Amino acid sequence: MAYEMIFRPLMAAVVYGTLCLGTATLTQAADAAHGQQVFRQCSACHSADTATNKVGPSLKGVVGRHAGAVADYKYSKALTDAGTGGTVWDDATLGAFLASPRKAMPGTRMSFFGLSKQADIDDVIEYLKSNP
Repeated sequence: MAYEMIFRPLMAAVVYGTLCLGTATLTQAADAAHGQQVFRQCSACHSADTATNKVGPSLKGVVGRHAGAVADYKYSKALTDAGTGGTVWDDATLGAFLASPRKAMPGTRMSFFGLSKQADIDDVIEYLKSNP
């Protein structure tokens, strides 16, 4: 009887702990290398590893930067206003923009429809972070 009083709660704790650890390993860390592959569809208009503007502005160092802040690029009014309004490109703002640029920033000139997979969005953000 005393054995059951100790053993059952102990086993319950072990099972619970194992389940918690198991679900934690299901959450995958963002992958910058995969993000670089996904970014290839963006590279016709944007550079990420150089400060060179193309059709779109350079995204080198974009994480932590105010929206519309590349000095030698002519942004849409929407992005210029967002930047002067205090919008900073962080995980949340980049995530929303990469998912649906026109929904996140109505009035943007960017013609890209967005990325549909959250993992791809997370990986592209991780790739952009690797290009400060």
